[in-house]
Amino acid sequence: MTASIVHLAVRFLGSLRPGGPARDDEQWALTKLTDGERALWRQMSNPDRRHAVGVAQMVAARLWPEAVRPVLAAALLHDVGKVVSGLRTPARVVATLVWAVVPSERATVWCESPRTFPRRLGQYHRHPELGEQLLVEAGADPTTSTWAADHHRPTSQWRVAARVGSVLKDCDGD
Repeated sequence: MTASIVHLAVRFLGSLRPGGPARDDEQWALTKLTDGERALWRQMSNPDRRHAVGVAQMVAARLWPEAVRPVLAAALLHDVGKVVSGLRTPARVVATLVWAVVPSERATVWCESPRTFPRRLGQYHRHPELGEQLLVEAGADPTTSTWAADHHRPTSQWRVAARVGSVLKDCDGD
């Protein structure tokens, strides 16, 4: 619990820094993505892209030489589903706190809500599934889209190779 609170605090403070990834990091990331994936990448917030580059670079180092393009694309786009909610940093903090106390089943109900904020909270919570849908529509490799859906699931429910999945999950730190 303490480690996750520290992780969330670090992520929050990092999200306050303006700008996207460093230019070299951005260029590196773009070389790992297909055209459809690049379009999704550009929709992600600056803090999410900075986080994703860090995750992908750790994955590349830990999985070398197994860090093939679809795996790196998965690391770069694992949080792409967050774009659906449209939540910015302050609302994401609220969403994270809400989901710490509200049962996960509410996300599905809230996604269908006619009220905007509950719907966005539900979409933010369901970002793994929504990211998978976006990636499938963009023509992403199945490894990439599957990891987007699996990255918050318990290990026993992963559909990606165990070693790749565990490295991606460890590097994501969520």
